Amino acid sequence: MEEQSYSPVECIDNDNLEKTNTPEAQLTETPKAKTKKSKWESESDNESNESESERRNSKKRRKKIHDSEIDEHSQPETSESTRRLKVPNEDSFNQSPSTRSISPIAEPINDMNISSTPSPAPESTTQSFVERIIKSAPAPLPPMLAGCRSVDNYEKLNRIEEGAYGVVFRARDKATGEVVALKKLKLDKEKNGFPITSLREVHTLLLAKHPNIVNVREIVVGETLTQIFIVMDFIEHDLKSLMEDMQVPFLQSEVKTIMLQLLSAVAMLHDNWIIHRDLKTSNLLLNNRGQIKVADFGLARKYGSPLGPMTELVVTLWYRAPELLLGTKKYSTAVDMWSVGCIFGELVNKEPLLPGRTEIDQLTKIFKLLGMPNEKIWPGFSKLPHAKNIPFIKQSHNTLRSRFPYLTENGFDLIAKLLTYDPSKRITAEEALKHPYFSESPLPKDPEMFPTWPSKGGGERRKSYTSPSAPNVAHGVEKLDEEDQTLLGSIFENQGGNDYGFRLKI
Repeated sequence: MEEQSYSPVECIDNDNLEKTNTPEAQLTETPKAKTKKSKWESESDNESNESESERRNSKKRRKKIHDSEIDEHSQPETSESTRRLKVPNEDSFNQSPSTRSISPIAEPINDMNISSTPSPAPESTTQSFVERIIKSAPAPLPPMLAGCRSVDNYEKLNRIEEGAYGVVFRARDKATGEVVALKKLKLDKEKNGFPITSLREVHTLLLAKHPNIVNVREIVVGETLTQIFIVMDFIEHDLKSLMEDMQVPFLQSEVKTIMLQLLSAVAMLHDNWIIHRDLKTSNLLLNNRGQIKVADFGLARKYGSPLGPMTELVVTLWYRAPELLLGTKKYSTAVDMWSVGCIFGELVNKEPLLPGRTEIDQLTKIFKLLGMPNEKIWPGFSKLPHAKNIPFIKQSHNTLRSRFPYLTENGFDLIAKLLTYDPSKRITAEEALKHPYFSESPLPKDPEMFPTWPSKGGGERRKSYTSPSAPNVAHGVEKLDEEDQTLLGSIFENQGGNDYGFRLKI
């Protein structure tokens, strides 16, 4: 008699359908479901109570079913894939969904596991809300090698501002019509090739991809080698100009949202061994959807461990850490956290926290705010290069609390940790993100609920409404007849031939 062969799918359709209702098949469902559960969960309590004898009995029953199937189909040699499909053991759960849907035994096992698996505990409302504000950075894309396009592909609309390392323009992509920001690097006076600051900025912006860091689209060039532009997303506002036009400071809920986004971006930079070295409100951009974007990486650079010597002439004066003012050559991410503390104070009070005119004046303002440092609170302070040349301020107490009378205790604790003298004790960005200040009431506001303002960079202007003048009809009362005098103060006033005041149209 000719031997009949079966495909794996035919074996499932014919055999397993018959074995579904058999007692042996039903007995095998329970241990198989447990086997799958133990594979994905960590040390279940039910699995720990199963005895060794039950495991051996279950294994014997599976082997018995397997041997009977081989005899029934008269197949002396069965492939490994066929055995896995016939016997719903642990390996059957690793197959594709299309394969599992064919098996009538795998389906009830899956249903039983889904119902027996405990539902995950719901996360706290505060944590989920903060995570919605702080968005994780996307996975980095592989680098692409391509030639730079010409700046002629963009139409210049207007000039936005000029900084120390470039001029920013608003432009429109001629192909797509999208409005972008073009930053022209200042290379006219360079005699030693491409400047290292511009090279670091381009490299850092292309490397640091984060929802709260300005996105760089491409690099375009002009007709000469000195015309190099960085094409970035256009953002409507910068915080410094925006706060100057605001009548009142940001709400506490809005301050928390801004700080969470800023700390998230700074934490990402520090995790990738990058120091910004110029964090300030004018370098923080805010769009009309309540999203903060860190910009201007002209002074950013990578650092390593152990720390090597770096220049201390970094960071705008108002946001410069005291160790930089005192001439240290070795510093790390703590200088960025001091700048974050100054930004925090500026957001709360709507004015710069330490607006010094010179380095000495800046140190004096710091000492008057936080007290004179010493070796006890700042080990190594006296060994800094400029520590002996600064004037001694006879003030040992801290006046930080008087500058923020309406800040909560947790908020004051956060700004105090950000403005700590000792860099090694200064709070990090990762630690600041977990501070209880962001989980207390009022909770951070959803960025989508932020108000919108007219964009200066976009050429928008605030609408002004001219208030009407007061009516002067009283000056001509004696000239009115008796009928017109009876209409004074009503909506029918001045509807006659004489016009002694403003006319109300009906």
